[in-house]
Amino acid sequence: MRTIFIITFFTLLNFQFGIAQNIKGKIIDSATGESIPYANIRVNESENLVSNGEGYFSLSESNSQDETLLVVSYLGFVNQQLTVRELKKRDFTIKLLPAVYELDDVEVSNIKPNPYEIMANVKANLSRNYTTGEKGSKEMFFYRTSSYFNPSIIDVEIAKSTGFNKQALSKINNDLQSFSSKLIKHPPVSFTDILCNYYSVKTKKAEKFVFTSKLDVLKATLLKNEGESTSLDDLEKKARNLMLQHLDTTKFYRIKSGLIGSRDTISLRKDFNRKKKTGINIEVNSQLTATKSNLNSFMYQNNLLNNKRFDFIQKPELYDYTFEGSTYTNENEFAYVLTFKPRRSKGMYVGKLYISETDYAVLRAEYVLDEGEKLSNFNMKFLLGIKVSQNVSKGTVIYKKRAEDDSYYIQYATIESGNYFYLNRPLKLIELAKGEKDVLALDFKIEANTRNKTEFLNMSRTETTAAAIEKIKETDFKFTNIKSYDPKIWKDYNAIEPLQEMKQFKTIN
Repeated sequence: MRTIFIITFFTLLNFQFGIAQNIKGKIIDSATGESIPYANIRVNESENLVSNGEGYFSLSESNSQDETLLVVSYLGFVNQQLTVRELKKRDFTIKLLPAVYELDDVEVSNIKPNPYEIMANVKANLSRNYTTGEKGSKEMFFYRTSSYFNPSIIDVEIAKSTGFNKQALSKINNDLQSFSSKLIKHPPVSFTDILCNYYSVKTKKAEKFVFTSKLDVLKATLLKNEGESTSLDDLEKKARNLMLQHLDTTKFYRIKSGLIGSRDTISLRKDFNRKKKTGINIEVNSQLTATKSNLNSFMYQNNLLNNKRFDFIQKPELYDYTFEGSTYTNENEFAYVLTFKPRRSKGMYVGKLYISETDYAVLRAEYVLDEGEKLSNFNMKFLLGIKVSQNVSKGTVIYKKRAEDDSYYIQYATIESGNYFYLNRPLKLIELAKGEKDVLALDFKIEANTRNKTEFLNMSRTETTAAAIEKIKETDFKFTNIKSYDPKIWKDYNAIEPLQEMKQFKTIN
């Protein structure tokens, strides 16, 4: 009897665990078996998901029931509709079929569409297709950032100090060496995930349009080693504070690098730092303010009307275009497929565009810097010991039509940027005083690459009013610090499935 009870208990336990488990699936090309990244998954006709760069996606517990309906779509492939029950029977793999054109649906002609005429129409319709309407909206966003700092050289040594004895000088040099070695051995990495409701409306006041946005953060996580930062500003502050803790906290110092002086004054006195901020009218610094600012900036920068990065759309005269064919859109309409590459020295990107045949809207843009190209480059390595170049810029942006006004908004974007920098300069901290001064002289050399990646997904969108948005009260939030990625954290929500690098990352105590 006891044995039967135990078996029954564990059977029920396993059953409960099974139905509560998040569902994870993969989307592949049925013809090649290759993963399909950034495919759209519509869940129960209410929320949008997207497969990650490896083709995987995951569902929340509430959407992991057998009856949950999924509609999977990707440009160039036939839409597929299935339930979670069917997904389980297919070993959690969805095989999309490449679209096959029926001759009755396509105009038979030996003349290919002219890609330059297509781009001229795209440019002519940019304002109509991508201008924000005046109707209010409530949108659910998932926003992920990944930051990397990879130093190859960090050499910092204090060569002279009037304020240190030999023992103190040896200690601070050992501290700086330990700090540098740790950064090289364990390059700082950080990941943030944010799920939020975003409210926005554009209203007309005194003959001018005013944009209003409000943010309600539902969940936010931060994954990084405690005390580490991938921000160059934060790393600079840490190194500077490491040196300043050995200096007189009552004195003031001015920075000088080689022949270049600075008017910046630094000190460890708390009242000095407060005085510097007095009189500056800035909004209270909060996590909510920073996040909303980042989101607004991201959406503005990825609107095809605003950013010079999209010169392959705004300035087609800089590029050569090739018509690659037509394909079906998610709405079973036709889209032109064009590839592009630089024609002149000012063009910098290569990539692919999917363009609506009906209104010439860009539905999807894929771009990457052409081989050898840099967005910016400053090289005074041998004269000033400084070299900086922005050598990584790539992305995929997918746009979807608004139901209310036929203009387009960003449904999904993955954007990556990166920089290389080299700095090899002497640095002096000179006391601001008459007569004999304290002097701290050091040699500073660093070479590193930084990389930042942002993923953005508009999961759902509904209309609302300016009056409703006005009533919403914003509250600040704090990130939940985690030591490793755990899918249980997001069990109650849909989210973008992380890449393997994020899953494998664990903090170092």
